[in-house]
Amino acid sequence: MIKRLLPTTLCLTGCLFLAAPAVADGSACDRLEGEYPERSDMRIIASESLTAASEWGIAHCRVEGIAYERTGIDGQAYAIRFELRLPDEWNHGFVHQFNGGTDGEVVPATGEILPGTPTALSRGFAVVSSDAGHDSYAQDAGLASGARFGLDPQARQDYGYGAVAKLHPLAVSLVEDFYDAEVRYTYGLGRSNGGRHAMVAAARMPEAFDGLLVGYPGFNLPKAAVQHAWDIQAFTAVEGDVRRAFSRGDLARVANAVRQSCDHLDGLEDGIVADVDACQEQFDIELLRCESGASEDCLNDAKIAALKAVHAGPHNSQGVPLYSDWPWDTGIASQNWRIWKLESPIDAWENRPIIGVMGASALAQVFITPPTEVAGDVASLEQYLLEFDFDSDAPRIHASNDTFAESAMEFMTPPGVEDPEMAEFKAAGGHMLVFHGTSDPVFSVNDTTRWYRQLDHNHEGRADEFVRFYRVPGMPHGVDGVVTADVDFLSVLTAWVEEGERPDAILAGVQADNQEALDALGDISRPLCPYPQVARYQEGDEASADSFVCE
Repeated sequence: MIKRLLPTTLCLTGCLFLAAPAVADGSACDRLEGEYPERSDMRIIASESLTAASEWGIAHCRVEGIAYERTGIDGQAYAIRFELRLPDEWNHGFVHQFNGGTDGEVVPATGEILPGTPTALSRGFAVVSSDAGHDSYAQDAGLASGARFGLDPQARQDYGYGAVAKLHPLAVSLVEDFYDAEVRYTYGLGRSNGGRHAMVAAARMPEAFDGLLVGYPGFNLPKAAVQHAWDIQAFTAVEGDVRRAFSRGDLARVANAVRQSCDHLDGLEDGIVADVDACQEQFDIELLRCESGASEDCLNDAKIAALKAVHAGPHNSQGVPLYSDWPWDTGIASQNWRIWKLESPIDAWENRPIIGVMGASALAQVFITPPTEVAGDVASLEQYLLEFDFDSDAPRIHASNDTFAESAMEFMTPPGVEDPEMAEFKAAGGHMLVFHGTSDPVFSVNDTTRWYRQLDHNHEGRADEFVRFYRVPGMPHGVDGVVTADVDFLSVLTAWVEEGERPDAILAGVQADNQEALDALGDISRPLCPYPQVARYQEGDEASADSFVCE
């Protein structure tokens, strides 16, 4: 792990403020392009100085680079393209930003973890972001373009873990060369696939990061992709068209029924189901089944069957689970849940859901061995999922051959994920903070809960000494929906790493731009409790987190 030097002034805001922060020479940025020493594995292609008046709100140097250029077995050009942002007033910290989806694009390196909270860049961190070794727009394959890199085994490996391992030391050296000073603390952060990147880094690069911030992680992404096929088949069976399987009123009916059954379990009926585990024992979807002749305020047999199948998770014909089950929760009525599972607003996709377009392309071309090259039109992608066989196709996420020597489960998941210990990460002094919404429609919070429980078991109930896990009530895949998700996780993590303040309850509010939550909840706050604790109302102001305790 990078040598740690304690700051002379303790930072209470996660900003690593030192008595004298490093200040960059403004002309140094302009000299990077063309003058940085040539290396066989990396070259700088652009650099520019940006003032505090820019959209980023902080004076910094933005650097574009390319590393490890090569030609794949598919004849395509590959490289790790990256962006590095270097603040003029540097706090001696470094953040490796892990991105989501199938990567393939260099997202601005700001170190954002949740919208609305200060970015790592704005706090004075140097931040790097990459495309994970492939360009989503390089191949002309229609809607299948973003996952076409899966036809090259090296691109698969780089997407899974190789790009982070290769880029990380290069980026650290660039930072230290630019400031002529040592990085004192290094962090990795990401959500969704980015959360998976962080968990993989903890297992494969245990000494590289002082702290890792893991948001709703897709650490079992190939298995979750199998769920996409399961969902499309189950929902299409209702009406013959996934988009018409459930109306918004249907899903609001389910969410309201969950609320009526479970809202009181945390001591206060406030629109938030905090005790999601107890809710699974309390709620019964059968309560919504239509009686003979009824057609309103209920769900017909086909809809009940589809929801039961989706929440149970995919199985083969022998009943063997292929991914995970899912909790019944209120976020099923959110626009986020609908866009992922049922219907998107994207005309070019004919309003098909994300799992039916991008999910199909990734499952076919990246997570199956050997890959299936699918056409990039909506109909072909959906048909692939409709014809997916859970007996013969699903095992191919575990398959390998002479060309693709690593299975998808090997290059995508953290080594040892089924029985996690993370002993080397712990021994190196690493800290990890994990959060996951209980209504996530993409990666099951139950899967993450099982992972943490097994990790805790392997550490005799003391996993919280280096890993803290938070479940966010009602949150889908992001911060949409009726949820208190205004949380400054990065400050909590840096305080833990740099000051030894192990996190407990974290203050969570309603984000100012989440009108859905403001309409339903108002401007309230709640404590976000570390698993397995639940926020329970005691007495006092019902809108204030001070009236709740974690039990």
